[in-house]
Amino acid sequence: MLRWMEMTPATFRFACKLPREITHTCRLRDCSNELKGFLRAIEPLAPKLHVILIQLPPSFTPKEGRTALRNFLKQLPRDFRFAIEFRDAGWHRPNIIRLLENYRVCWVWADISALNERNLAPFEFLPRTTDFLYLRLLGDYGTKYGADGKHLHRYERLLWKREAAMESWSLKIERHLSEVRNVWAFAGNHFEGFAPETCQRLAQRLGFDLPLPSEAEKELSDQDRSQLDLFKEPAA
Repeated sequence: MLRWMEMTPATFRFACKLPREITHTCRLRDCSNELKGFLRAIEPLAPKLHVILIQLPPSFTPKEGRTALRNFLKQLPRDFRFAIEFRDAGWHRPNIIRLLENYRVCWVWADISALNERNLAPFEFLPRTTDFLYLRLLGDYGTKYGADGKHLHRYERLLWKREAAMESWSLKIERHLSEVRNVWAFAGNHFEGFAPETCQRLAQRLGFDLPLPSEAEKELSDQDRSQLDLFKEPAA
């Protein structure tokens, strides 16, 4: 990880994700050693590490997980910022909002809508619990494979535009810009077919210029990929 620190520009910022061992295997229970080990491992990135994602499995419901969540949040150090992604609607309760506010953990906004809903604006439970926002435009992972298990698309260009969703998300972000210090937005290829352009399109709607990498930069990135793979996130 020291190599990552050296290879990235001074203005570069990292975001990472808690291991599945903590979120999916332990399901936030009896994982103090695993959490401490993970935090020790990423400590070299601390000067550039701005947020850690806690992505819960869809099967993690309040009925079984409310106490585990509360106990887990108590263990989180205040010198790192955390964001949590709930994937069961049962968590959409005012008391859970207050819990996250108390521990300064960001409620993740996520869009996993299917392609046949791409012309619809997303209307979800979207509270703001911290002084930063964390948005994940993921789309439908089912767009990757056909019934035969083969790839349906090559994600090298924009395949389908989600204009209504992009407009809706940009408006939701704009409403909070005066109240937050940072906005973290991540896109997957399954959202519009080409994640870099999705990020560019969202930035433009918010009034920011986000140029895509040049061909020379892409070639350099390919050469360095074996040493520095920053952008891949394991499926969960």
